[in-house]
Amino acid sequence: MEMILPPRYPITQGFAASVTFLSTSSFRQAPVTAPADGAARPARPVVRPVNAEQMLVATAPLPPARPASAAFQAPEAEPIDIAPQPIVTASMGPVGQGQPLPNSAIVERANAYFTRLDTLVADFTQVGGDGRRTGGTLYLQRPGKVRFEYDPPATLEVIADGRSVAVRDRKLATQDLYSISQTPLKFLLRERVNLGQDIKITGISSEPNAVRINLEDTTTLGGTSRITLFFDPEVQDLSQWRIVDAQGFQTMVVLNQVQKGRRIDQDLFRIQYEEIRGDHR
Repeated sequence: MEMILPPRYPITQGFAASVTFLSTSSFRQAPVTAPADGAARPARPVVRPVNAEQMLVATAPLPPARPASAAFQAPEAEPIDIAPQPIVTASMGPVGQGQPLPNSAIVERANAYFTRLDTLVADFTQVGGDGRRTGGTLYLQRPGKVRFEYDPPATLEVIADGRSVAVRDRKLATQDLYSISQTPLKFLLRERVNLGQDIKITGISSEPNAVRINLEDTTTLGGTSRITLFFDPEVQDLSQWRIVDAQGFQTMVVLNQVQKGRRIDQDLFRIQYEEIRGDHR
């Protein structure tokens, strides 16, 4: 990359753009001597060198002057100055380097990504605040429906059906129900996403391999949650997110093998309300 991008420190070696003067910046006319008959002849015109051959001729040693005893000695001619030509060097500016997106464009593209997203199926890796990793499959159907299905030995399932969010533990046979408005990712499930209005944007940063959007939600269960969304540099795909809850517990979710537009079985989003009510039949 150093061959393409300009250096970040002053150039101390290499080519310089300063004007370099030729070592032979002036030439002298040959003295005019009188012929044998005593009649003076005009001095030979000076031909300025225009190519390499003429430069060699012009810089050849001058013939020795006649001795002082000669019949006639012309006064030494004034030197003729030849203006040197500056040396032109290649530009050192960047070539074909993309500029980072402005924040307004980043927000616009992120909103468009979620608004256009219909269904998404992906493998995910979840990393908790204690460093523990769990994997599983994410099923998302906008608006309103999502399912996090964790791989064994985990026994958890998180399901949203458009009205509520259920956290189910298959091993303990328990199921807790919450309102979608209480979850930190509720804005992902809305029909139209408008970051900056639906949820507060606290910062945006562009890096060589990712764009981050920092969000803050003050209406989640337990208090304020801080959310960071990670997109590719062109803000075309969501790759991961990080959530820090009101107690400071951090959860990172990384997506892999993402498939968009895939048909999803609607039974995956069904919450068993009868188990919550105790209507066992």
